[in-house]
Amino acid sequence: MARRSLTELETLAARAFARSKTSEPNARSVARALVAAEADGLPSHGLSRLAAYCDQAIAGKVDGFATPGTSRPKPAVVAVDAASGFAFPALDAGFAAAIPAAREIGLVAVAVGRSHHFGVAGHAVERLADAGLVGIAFGNSPAAIAPWGGAKPLFGTNPIAFAWPRSGRAPLVIDLSLSKVARGKIMVAAQKGEAIPEGWALDTDGKPTTDAKAALGGAMIPMGDAKGAALVLMVELLAVALTGSNFGWEASSFFDAKGPPPHVGQMFLAFDPSAFAPDAAARAEVVFQAMASQAGVRLPGERRFRLREKAAADGVEVPDALLAEIERRAA
Repeated sequence: MARRSLTELETLAARAFARSKTSEPNARSVARALVAAEADGLPSHGLSRLAAYCDQAIAGKVDGFATPGTSRPKPAVVAVDAASGFAFPALDAGFAAAIPAAREIGLVAVAVGRSHHFGVAGHAVERLADAGLVGIAFGNSPAAIAPWGGAKPLFGTNPIAFAWPRSGRAPLVIDLSLSKVARGKIMVAAQKGEAIPEGWALDTDGKPTTDAKAALGGAMIPMGDAKGAALVLMVELLAVALTGSNFGWEASSFFDAKGPPPHVGQMFLAFDPSAFAPDAAARAEVVFQAMASQAGVRLPGERRFRLREKAAADGVEVPDALLAEIERRAA
């Protein structure tokens, strides 16, 4: 393992993208997102994705030079066309329009279509919370979960996230995949040749498996079983039917450079809590304090923020082989 500062890694990653048919602004946006995942202790959404992203840009599966387009079909709707490009520049464009609009009218939806993997869902809503807004995110992904009772994957692991702003301190951030674990964790296990716990996934025959590679070819098990499967469908409708994007089984993989752009979708809600209740912030602190008064309880997201502070001061460790690959692509 090699230790590098966040700044060093971000510069190196941006250079790798810029050398992989990606514009400088887009390269910086994507690099920033991947390194932020590393800082938060989420390597499955971090630099382990860089090689696949770069290969997709080189192959044209992702348009690294795409310029997202935004429109306002209704006062409370910001529509973003990611234009077959990376999701992160599309989110940059959508939030730039949505944040002032939400402050003005109270509630805005950001619909992102023809998009790509949007990384750590919690980071997106955290940006809204940092602007004083409550944020909710829904995103779909390539097929990984079968409808309950079935064996063939139709829907993605479809993350949802929520963030609540807090004055003078880090926001509350809730971020979860609707599979029992994020698919990226199984991808990392497959790359390392490690087994996965039973109960995470099914193989192609619909049987439980601990083989990570078999799991990637099979189906993920939704959290909460049938209830989780219903939430997966809800997210699919919000993120796809409302954004003109591909359903999970129509989307190509995030992990290779084969096929057409995945064209998945994301839906975000951003609203000003003070528009609904002048004392919303104070009322929220009541429940936070009640939770914190119990031994062993921590608010969602707190561990991430501690890891982030440590990473900012000490850097993060990156596997030698991965660092060498990034350096090769950046050369």
